[in-house]
Amino acid sequence: MIKMKQIKNLAIITVLLSAVSCDVLMQTASQVITQEQPLTKEEVARGLKEALRVGADSALTNLNDINGYYQDPLVKIDLPPETDKIIQYASKVPGISDMIDDVVLQINRSAEDAAAQAMPVFKKAITSMTIEDAWGILRGEDNAATQYLNEKTYDQLVTLYMPIMQKSLNKPIAGNVSAATTWDELTGTWNKFANSVAGKMLDVDAVDTQLDRYVTQRALDGVFLKVADREQDIRTKADARVNDLLKRVFGENQ
Repeated sequence: MIKMKQIKNLAIITVLLSAVSCDVLMQTASQVITQEQPLTKEEVARGLKEALRVGADSALTNLNDINGYYQDPLVKIDLPPETDKIIQYASKVPGISDMIDDVVLQINRSAEDAAAQAMPVFKKAITSMTIEDAWGILRGEDNAATQYLNEKTYDQLVTLYMPIMQKSLNKPIAGNVSAATTWDELTGTWNKFANSVAGKMLDVDAVDTQLDRYVTQRALDGVFLKVADREQDIRTKADARVNDLLKRVFGENQ
């Protein structure tokens, strides 16, 4: 014979199961209704921004790794074009060749270091961006959102990112020497040669490139390239849509 306490326990369990089932049904119904409703412009805009946020987070995380820039030929930062003559005549100036190798490594290490601090800068640019043609961007090329971000925020990002890069360029990251120090030594040695009789005979010019601006711009170009790759994945691969908003916006666009 079932005791009264057992009957009460069974009743409680039944009620709880009913409540859970009802909860699950309501949640499922809500998802179905949401999925069946047509996308709005506001949802598309949020989805595009989310794709850019996910892309920037992924890009900066990977670029922050050791050799994230240095061993990736697509984003590796070489010396500025103004130094072509330095490279060409490196053998004629003692010590220049070693300094060239050192500074290339150091500026890439600086870019890798700065990438760790860059996400708030990108997040602010992305969230504050007004997307004027959300539908056009959604239905555009596989990197249309990244192109739009670049067009609308590039100058702002350079301004916000440069202090971060300056700090990294002044860190003794590689060989206990900073990129800024080696760069000053390299250009100082070269400029002395350029102003010498031999330099004037070879018709070479002194170099006065702003290293921080150059590296900031090249580092940003690398970030945008990687964000574009991630955007393409989100548009074309279901497993790259890591949350419901991306699944709804980009799944709907297939």
